[in-house]
Amino acid sequence: MISESTPAAKLSDATLSRFAKEVAKYPADQAQSAVMACLAIVQQELGYVSTESEAIVAQYLGMAPMAVHEVTTFYNMYNQRPVGKYKLNVCTNLPCQLREGQSTLHYLEKKLGISMGQTTADGMFTLQQSECLGACADSPVMLVNDRSMCSFMTPEKLDQLVDGLRAVENK
Repeated sequence: MISESTPAAKLSDATLSRFAKEVAKYPADQAQSAVMACLAIVQQELGYVSTESEAIVAQYLGMAPMAVHEVTTFYNMYNQRPVGKYKLNVCTNLPCQLREGQSTLHYLEKKLGISMGQTTADGMFTLQQSECLGACADSPVMLVNDRSMCSFMTPEKLDQLVDGLRAVENK
């Protein structure tokens, strides 16, 4: 566990309290089991997981910083840099690829005026490709903000999604 003199002072007390609640779910010698939950908490507070915050999580859980970094980089749900308000992950794995997954990604690139991996100038959208989202029968699929699954994404449905999100923001 960390002491008051560590760089964790850059995380809020509420965040550190949430860390403690997650760690408490595991036996004392298995605090590392809370690594994914702690990274998710950091991302909720900061919007992404920086290498500095990885180091804080590592120190808090008694892990090597590289072990935490391996978790952050393995899962695409952790943003390693700031992203737009809406992160659009388009599945481009083989089943979706066979049912227009790549075309879906290219359509969004054109509609948003950005390439995969970029964020729109207004900070609203970040476009990413994703590995399998587990909804092959519904392809092409995408995930919005790592939470909302969108299925059977035609150009019309993509227009409705993007235009609808823009309209909500412009109210």
